[in-house]
Amino acid sequence: MKRFVTDCVSSDGPSITPMVEKARDITRRTFLKHVDRENLREIERSLSYDAHPKQGLTMAGDWHVGYSKSTFQGRPCVFFTHSAIEYVFC
Repeated sequence: MKRFVTDCVSSDGPSITPMVEKARDITRRTFLKHVDRENLREIERSLSYDAHPKQGLTMAGDWHVGYSKSTFQGRPCVFFTHSAIEYVFC
C-alpha cells in the first residue's frame, strides 16, 4: 500500500512538476486500491471532510477533487488534487 509522502507545498517544485506533467487521470475507486485507507482518512479529516455523507461533505462526494497516477522521484505514485494542491502517495 502506498502511504502519503508529501504535498506540493511541502516538497521542492522540481520534483512535483514532472509528476504532474506525466500524470494520467484515474477514478477514486482505482486510487483507493493503491493507498493505505487509514492514512487517507487522517488526511481527509485534516482537510475537514466528514466521514459519512449524512454528516456533510465527504472527499468522495467533492467533485472538485481529482485523482491521478504518475511517478514521483522515480517511484510509482498516485495522488489527489484538492484546491490545486497535489497530495502524493508512494
